[in-house]
Amino acid sequence: MPLTTPTTGNTPSAAFERLLTIMDDLRLNCPWDKKQTLESLRHLTIEEVYELSDSILSHDMPEIKKELGDIMLHLVFYARITSETNDFTITDVLNGICDKLINRHPHIYGDVEVKDEGDVKRNWEQIKLKEGNKSVLGGVPASLPALVKASRIQEKARGVGFDWEEKGQVWAKVEEEMREFRNEFNVEDESKIDHERAENEFGDLLFSLINYARFININPEDALEKTNRKFIKRFQYLEAKAKERGRQLHDMTLAEMDVFWDEAKKL
Repeated sequence: MPLTTPTTGNTPSAAFERLLTIMDDLRLNCPWDKKQTLESLRHLTIEEVYELSDSILSHDMPEIKKELGDIMLHLVFYARITSETNDFTITDVLNGICDKLINRHPHIYGDVEVKDEGDVKRNWEQIKLKEGNKSVLGGVPASLPALVKASRIQEKARGVGFDWEEKGQVWAKVEEEMREFRNEFNVEDESKIDHERAENEFGDLLFSLINYARFININPEDALEKTNRKFIKRFQYLEAKAKERGRQLHDMTLAEMDVFWDEAKKL
């Protein structure tokens, strides 16, 4: 016998209660939902977050709304599973984040004064240390992609005052790292290149570029992803044009391909 469909909520609290009710129904009655665990949902959640990221970069508001709903479902799903083992409930989760936000915003819920967002970030890191964090960098997930992790490491360090004073100093560091990287390959006999040292220097160069991007308010992850998308779009245009002429890319010269590439850039 079908269950009664929960009615649409007209307020945030009513809509959230509707989702909780549906989650309970699915967990009790759907064969797939019954089988899910924290571990089985993990990779699906990561996929949903990447889909949200894609929709944000595409400025696709209907898709952003959909992906936010998917992620919200996953959060509720996790809390439903943990409630079954008496570890914690969705109420515990929501009260926990509320308590944390109140504690870490003493300039809103206390008498602390701040001048700008820099003060807010510094206070945030200091409060986290008082809460028991052993290191400012302890909150950076080990499994983050390296580019994102570098940005977060630098932001965390900046929060406690460990940072360059001006962007000119950072650019000088970029140029220094570029010279050191180039010098690793500036030898006549390529067999004598120390690739481990070259890799280390390349890592230092990337780290310094990410640091400079932070100083000029560029998100390096977003910047690189936009370049990826731009390259894909132009390359697929090149493939389409070659196909129209009955050609294969591997049979074309670079000069011939550049003609279509330049067309793609103009488009």
